[in-house]
Amino acid sequence: MIAQLIRFSVHNRWLVLLLATGLFAWGAYAVRTSKVDAIPDLSENQVIVFTEWMGRSPQIMEDQVTYPLVTNLQGLPQVKYVRGTSMFGMSFVYVIFNDETDVYWARQRVLERLNYATRLLPEGVAPTLGPDGTGVGHILWYTLDAPGMDLGEQRAVQDWYVKFALQNVPGVAEIASFGGFQKQYQLTLDPNKLTYFNLSVPQVIAAVRANNNEAGGRKFEMSGIGYIIKTTGYLQSIEQIQNIPVKTDNSVPVRVADLGTVQMTGESRLGIFDYNGEGEAVGGIVVMRYGENADEVIGNVKKKMEEAARGLPEGVKFNLVYDRSGLIEESISSIKNTLIEEMIVVSLVVIVFLLHWRSAVSIIIQIPITIAASFILLNAFGISSNIMSLTGIALAIGVIVDNGIIMAENAYKNLAIRQAELTHEAHPTRPTSAAGGGDSVLPGSNGQPVVSVERR
Repeated sequence: MIAQLIRFSVHNRWLVLLLATGLFAWGAYAVRTSKVDAIPDLSENQVIVFTEWMGRSPQIMEDQVTYPLVTNLQGLPQVKYVRGTSMFGMSFVYVIFNDETDVYWARQRVLERLNYATRLLPEGVAPTLGPDGTGVGHILWYTLDAPGMDLGEQRAVQDWYVKFALQNVPGVAEIASFGGFQKQYQLTLDPNKLTYFNLSVPQVIAAVRANNNEAGGRKFEMSGIGYIIKTTGYLQSIEQIQNIPVKTDNSVPVRVADLGTVQMTGESRLGIFDYNGEGEAVGGIVVMRYGENADEVIGNVKKKMEEAARGLPEGVKFNLVYDRSGLIEESISSIKNTLIEEMIVVSLVVIVFLLHWRSAVSIIIQIPITIAASFILLNAFGISSNIMSLTGIALAIGVIVDNGIIMAENAYKNLAIRQAELTHEAHPTRPTSAAGGGDSVLPGSNGQPVVSVERR
């Protein structure tokens, strides 16, 4: 088989060169389209189910939320195992699938099972799927540099403007906000006043919810014009909440202001985000979608930041806290320089030791073709060009060169033996020995081996 392949290649040189050129061109295109990242993604193929039930202890979360979800998600196909974690007011369930399972197929199957599992959870508890990212999906962290703006306003700008702008970037799975205060209206009830008016907390909550909605009416026509009637009932100020009637006592309405106090404040926090010891900061984390090109996504996010910065309040700008693109560029540049240096050193060594430019070219030309072909395989298997994969290619250059040198040496040896046999046939009185003492094989000026035979 190998002999036939070699014979075919020798008799069809131009075809072999054409195939090698096509392979190199395909590899060059694969290099340009290869996904670039600094580190390989070794995380498991998982789907995260997040459930929030604020105010509940970890034990309650474990018994009423985490346990029902874990037991119902264990029967999914291609699932290796299911892990659950409970904490104060939150539950996390990690569904680990086999490595060859498509991540979006897995998310669909988990979502189908959640439609049934939700019925086993307490009323008002709704589990949600986490972003379709990986453990190394945090590619960019930023904060808002907003002097003179309080943390609540900064968080509002982040949640209602910046977050929506950056989520439209292709390849971004989520923009996770952190820091600051999430503004909310807080109603603090007086137990003594509730007892005096014979009211309960659920009654007050129901009254506030009933007065914070839109109500639609009917359509009527007047003078040939149709009108749609609706009422606007969304609460927009503290005064409106205070004036909500809860019940009527002797034709006198009992308002929320008669039962407690209403104030604008921030949601209760379990921690803060401090930046370089200079105080609290507000910002976001850019989470990359599964299987995307990290370097390309970071570049697109930065371009979108430049567009979004035009709509920020005066004096507010972005401050990049963590940017993986710098690490990516340094890693790729280091490996690229190493590859170039290895190719130059190997080429010089081959030329110096063989002292035959045609043999040296035949060996050196294998290096770029083989490296280009390796990127075709990287793209085919979905492996990014990172520091690990490129280091493997750099280490393989020695094997590539060794293979070429061995093949060239073997070819020269067989040519020398064949030339000695032909010389012996032409001059039968002059015994020759290609491998014995006194004979030497030297490359000629035209690239063919010349056999020097010593007469005995």
